[in-house]
Amino acid sequence: MKLPSALLLLLAPAMISCKTSFQPVDCSDIQRHDKNQPSGVFTIYPIGSTSAVQVYCDMDSQGGRWTVFQRRMDGSVNFYRPWVQYKMGFGNAAGEYWLGLENIHQMTRQRNYELLVDMEDFEGKKAFARYSSFKVDAECDGYVLHVTGFSKKEGLGDGLFHHNGMKFSTFDKDQDISSGNCAKSFLGAYWYGKCHSSNPNGVYRWGADKTIYGVGVEWSRWKGYDYSLKAISMKIRPVK
Repeated sequence: MKLPSALLLLLAPAMISCKTSFQPVDCSDIQRHDKNQPSGVFTIYPIGSTSAVQVYCDMDSQGGRWTVFQRRMDGSVNFYRPWVQYKMGFGNAAGEYWLGLENIHQMTRQRNYELLVDMEDFEGKKAFARYSSFKVDAECDGYVLHVTGFSKKEGLGDGLFHHNGMKFSTFDKDQDISSGNCAKSFLGAYWYGKCHSSNPNGVYRWGADKTIYGVGVEWSRWKGYDYSLKAISMKIRPVK
């Protein structure tokens, strides 16, 4: 039976409301809403209805539910960028991207999160680091990183020990504790200290390369300071 047009107009707001009522904060919400969702690109709302942003959701690794906030995989995106872009985010969720410091802060202030860092070298070997606690403070505090609870793995060391408690730095906003500018020296943007033990937002290079020290996509406690990784992704999920 065809409904009268006047009735359809009355029902339209309710129909639209039903479709837009689900506004997941992260990928964990998406999986909880539908446990059969595969890994892929989804829209989340870290700061409410006006904050829609696309992310890659890893629904497979170690139980799934991971919201990827940083991903390098092919060098297609330039990560040597200014403060405002690291604050707001850039790239493409289907490929390489950075979710944005403000989004990461808003997510981690609402819930307790853990961190997983997945890595791969150019020989096809994979490794990961996992941390039981991850949080990023507000911009007024410099987006300070709090990361603890490293799970020790054979052959892989804690690449974030040096960065815990550090403010985020870019080439145009130097907040590290070094006498120089770590972002400029190592061509990246990160929670630098004096300067880094990992540099996931560095220059995308091809494996072992000693031409310029420490500027690649690196996890020094796995491959050293002269090996740029093929792939790295940093992802978080709420602690159960």
